[in-house]
Amino acid sequence: MKKEDKGAIIEQLHTSIGEYAHFYLADIGGLNAAETSDFRRVCFKNDIKLVVVKNTLLEKALEKSAVDFSELYDSLKGETSLMLSNTGNAPAKLIKSFSKDSKKKKPVLKAAYVEESFYIGENQLDALINVKSKKDLIADVIALLQSPAKNVVSALQSGGTTIHGVLQTLSER
Repeated sequence: MKKEDKGAIIEQLHTSIGEYAHFYLADIGGLNAAETSDFRRVCFKNDIKLVVVKNTLLEKALEKSAVDFSELYDSLKGETSLMLSNTGNAPAKLIKSFSKDSKKKKPVLKAAYVEESFYIGENQLDALINVKSKKDLIADVIALLQSPAKNVVSALQSGGTTIHGVLQTLSER
């Protein structure tokens, strides 16, 4: 491969990583052509971009980024596929469901960068499935903050109707 081609691929990877909020490094090696095609199709349906990359080119693309991805460099060994997504836990759910159905137990999670945190190793898959996005967490906090206020308002409203009923009964006597 020519140096110009490598530079273009590095630039394209750098741009792709910048366009997506989250990415996963997975090993899909060992899947036959039909399984790989099925996996790509499922990724496409779930708005996940799947790119098979050379480790050295991906490392150089990550080095160009403003974020320090040095924690991921040790995971760049063997066959590596880059899964790009704007939903933090979608690739993790896909990896788990697809590897459960696969005879070879592939794909395997190598590492991930989700919600500005690093997850290294296959054992992090369950943690990644349960990761909530910042929007989901903010919605949960707002719901928790609104709950006591709603309880007070409903108590005041029900108390008002009770007092009104008592006053009406007294006025009728």
